[in-house]
Amino acid sequence: MESLAQIPKEKVNQVEDIKVNEVAILKGVKDEDKAHYVLFASKDDKWKAYTTKKLLVKVDFRLLPMLVLMYTLNFLDRSNLAQARLGTLETDLNMRGTDFNLATSILFVGYLLMQLPSNLLLTRVRPSVYLGAAMAIWGVVSCCQSAVQSFGGLIACRFMLGVVEAPFFPGAIMMMSSWYTRGELAYRIAWFYSGNALANMFGGLIGAGVLANLSGAHGIEGWRWLFIIEGVTTIGIALISMPLLPNFPASSKWLTEEERAFAQWRLVMDAKEADDLSSVTLREGLNLALKDYRVYLFLAFQHLSLVSQTFQYFFPSIVNTLGYGKIETLLLTAPVWFTTFLVSLFATYSSGRIGDRSIHIIILMLVSCVGNVVATATTNSGARFFAMFLMPMGAISAYQIILAWIASTFPRPLVKRSAVIAICNMFGNTASIYGSYLYPKSASPRYIAGGSTNSTVCLSVALLAFGIRLMLARQNKKLEKADEDNIQSRDDADVRARGFRYAL
Repeated sequence: MESLAQIPKEKVNQVEDIKVNEVAILKGVKDEDKAHYVLFASKDDKWKAYTTKKLLVKVDFRLLPMLVLMYTLNFLDRSNLAQARLGTLETDLNMRGTDFNLATSILFVGYLLMQLPSNLLLTRVRPSVYLGAAMAIWGVVSCCQSAVQSFGGLIACRFMLGVVEAPFFPGAIMMMSSWYTRGELAYRIAWFYSGNALANMFGGLIGAGVLANLSGAHGIEGWRWLFIIEGVTTIGIALISMPLLPNFPASSKWLTEEERAFAQWRLVMDAKEADDLSSVTLREGLNLALKDYRVYLFLAFQHLSLVSQTFQYFFPSIVNTLGYGKIETLLLTAPVWFTTFLVSLFATYSSGRIGDRSIHIIILMLVSCVGNVVATATTNSGARFFAMFLMPMGAISAYQIILAWIASTFPRPLVKRSAVIAICNMFGNTASIYGSYLYPKSASPRYIAGGSTNSTVCLSVALLAFGIRLMLARQNKKLEKADEDNIQSRDDADVRARGFRYAL
């Protein structure tokens, strides 16, 4: 690697986007890395494109398959209660009325309590070990559900499952935002969040297989086998994940020195500020997040989006209203979620390719709104099954783009971004606490309260997306004017160097 002194002076002078003394960009960058950054900036576009592609192949292969698998199991262990319900779970545990809704919602109480402290802690420990250990523990708790003998025992297990699952989702989003630029992040989050659709798809298939073939095997009910099989699988994958998951770019020994420097430089140029792990304390990062009014807009945005998805925790029961048997019902859920998986990948790829967030979200939420309206308004089986495709296709796909939008709107400093992701995810998931009561068994088959509420919420999310677009567009105009006046710009939350623009 060349030193700063070895770089021809004319090359340094050609660099437009980064200067050694430009504090707004190089804040937090070590002196020995500044030479690397100037060298990278002086390279031509062909070299940058080739080096970026080579780096992304390595990072994608190391990071994405494991995160997708981990999230699939994370959601599978959270949502398998819906499949267990079609077995003898409620009868064996003497559950009545809204007991199942309580068992679903209590998980999110524990989930919320650990979100923020966990994500702040993640910036101070090795993410690979922390997320892997959390996964192993939730696998153990998931297995413990198979041993409960009463409704109270199930409630205790579900609460603890929420506590130990809490670190993973926001931690994984924060980890990805530490490796990918804003333009790259949306599609990677799409692959990651596809674990949701995959969990629902495989959950239905696994549930059908287990309930059909293992009920009563060795004197154990089918729903207990379901918890055992999925919990043990989670523990095994957790142990494998720890040595395979990467940490942050600066400390990743599996990359060369040049690759580590280039990985950091890309993010500096994308956010116009260095991702310095020690530049801001945990308290300062939290305060920066809480003082930023945009956080509260995105908090409401994510919250309403999650309300629109609460049907997925009751999806097998909703599909069961079509009149088929329990095993057939579980099998029918698979094509719905496989289609959702494909649509979500296409939507987020398009979003990242075009550079748009809001318009994609608006269209997808309108699709989900139509699905909710049709499923609620008619009892025709064909129309309702078609509507059941539209509901997750719109809501789940839009949520993936929302996650990327949040992470890219608050790129620096690292601790603030971590706090924002945790705060939005923490309060956003309160939706699942009360949203779990929108689909009581007594409201079958049309679930009018749930469908009507979600239809309204879908429209609200679409309107809020448009409002956020207008807000960020105004801020971009201020940033453009500041660039024209050749001054360092300051908005209400962050200091930004020249060239930064918010994604719309």
